[in-house]
Amino acid sequence: MADNKRPESMARITTPALAQAFIDEQIAALRAQIGDKKVLLALSGGVDSSVVAALLIKAVGKQLTCVHVNHGLLRKGEPEQVIEVFRNQMDANLIYVDAVDRFLDKLAGVSDPESKRKVIGAEFIRVFEEEARKLEGIEFLAQGTIYPDILESGPVKAHHNVGGLPEDLQFELVEPIKFLYKDEVRVVGKQLGLPDGMVYRQPFPGPGLGVRCVGAITRDRLEAVRESDAILREEFAKNGLAGKVWQYFTIVPDFKSTGITDGKRTYDWPVVIRAINTVDAVTAEVAELPFPLLQHITARITSEVKGVNRVLWDITPKPSGTIEWE
Repeated sequence: MADNKRPESMARITTPALAQAFIDEQIAALRAQIGDKKVLLALSGGVDSSVVAALLIKAVGKQLTCVHVNHGLLRKGEPEQVIEVFRNQMDANLIYVDAVDRFLDKLAGVSDPESKRKVIGAEFIRVFEEEARKLEGIEFLAQGTIYPDILESGPVKAHHNVGGLPEDLQFELVEPIKFLYKDEVRVVGKQLGLPDGMVYRQPFPGPGLGVRCVGAITRDRLEAVRESDAILREEFAKNGLAGKVWQYFTIVPDFKSTGITDGKRTYDWPVVIRAINTVDAVTAEVAELPFPLLQHITARITSEVKGVNRVLWDITPKPSGTIEWE
């Protein structure tokens, strides 16, 4: 565990200058560790894996191969952003895997939250393993482990889903940000030139929108989650709430209610808005939202999102509710 303990002399990274010093130090360390060998990274598009990717691109360039798996449970525009930033702007070796049908077929009829998580995690490992076996000469596996992961669950960042690779694919780990806290990772990401949409990305569950499409996932209800979430994020950004509310998203539960759309009775889903503030995610308070904004968001969601006729606002703190619904 000594190797996974943050050095007491390590200053908190709070400024661009400190971030640049950290970047320079890590580039040298990465070059020393990797040499002329090849390294593989599962790139989700979240801030942790994105910062690791950017560091490795600066350190070893084309020796890095990034694998971005689109399992169909990402938010609107996220796969496209990963491709634009890393392949088009940073000229990275990026393998994009469209596994949407594969994941959604496996999830068909699975309603238990823990079972959904297991299906998603296991399928991710299989997809990643398949891509890894297509590559030659890979000796290192990079991970976006950060310090809270080590404190909470040991040295392997399990929610990156690479801990279950077969024995013959047990690469040497590369973990350049394992002593950083999340706020420090963001400062480093900003200094590396990553877009704000990645650097300040909200906490996002490993199973993605799969836990916000409550119950057994269907493609049409999943799309309702994705589209309503995009509207909510767009309106929060327009109204200056993006940096003031800690986390906000939509949920579409697996039940319907009667409504009226274009003068005709409908039997469609509700969308639930969840917006909370917290310091440590152990407890959370409901964010106070302007009622006219809620009315505007409701009007947009009910008119723009197919299969939805009702919008609800979850005003439950944690406890008694949790942040996510599943």
